This record gives sequence, C-alpha cells and structure tokens, in this order.
Amino acid sequence: MTGTAVGVSFRPGELEVRPDGSGHLLGSRCRSCGAHFFPVREVCSGCLSDNMKTVRFSTQGTLYTYSVVRQSTPAFEVPYALGYVDFPEGVRIMGQISGCELDEIRIGMAMALSLEPFGEDEGGNPLTGYRFRPATDSDQGASND
Repeated sequence: MTGTAVGVSFRPGELEVRPDGSGHLLGSRCRSCGAHFFPVREVCSGCLSDNMKTVRFSTQGTLYTYSVVRQSTPAFEVPYALGYVDFPEGVRIMGQISGCELDEIRIGMAMALSLEPFGEDEGGNPLTGYRFRPATDSDQGASND
C-alpha cells in the first residue's frame, strides 16, 4: 500500500488514515451472522441484527470487473478506470484504478489499496481518499494490522 496520503478521510468513517499515510478501508462485521459490509452499517442486511462491529479490511483484493470512463464532469480528467475489487472478507468495493495504463488492466489481477490526496476541505485541510492499483511484490508483506 502506498503511504503518500496524509490528511483526514474525505468520507469520515470510511477510511482510517494514519499519520504516516498508511491505513485501511473501514466496514462492518455482523457479530450475529459474520457478514461484512462496506461502508460501515448499523444493521446487518442479512439477519437484521444491530450487533455490528467496525472492522478494518485487508489492503489487497482481486479485480472483479472494471469500466473505462471516457466522458465525465469537468472535475474529473478522462479517461479513467473504475473497478470493483473483491476482498478476502467477502465484500466487493468500487473505486478508481490508478498506477497503470488503461490497457494493462485485467480482470482477476491482484489489486492493492492506495491512499491518495483528494483535495482540501473548506478550511484548507488536506483530505485523503482511496483508489486501487495493481499489487506489487512489496505489497505481499502488507498486513491487516
């Protein structure tokens, strides 16, 4: 996982960002049936229990599918890729894909969480968001600490 981002999550409660720029996506695990969800939920959609726990997700997953966006609002430079990444916890999370050329993206490739600057809040404080990038050999040592 890259450690270039420093700041608070642009979506509070969705992302844990440490001072060194590393972190995890946050979700929920149902204590009754064991199901995982992203983002954090208060009630399990499987068994309807409200016995939920906030958990950190792994920093690596597998690309399930993706799409190249070629037309968007002026706030986003095109083209870019959006993909769904399957995580070991059983959740599928959508995010932008970075760190490679569009023609290098392949369904089934190993992906790693990348925390990156996402602008500033109204007070000028840095915000951090997430993207997914192709995993490298150095990502294999990353843990879910």
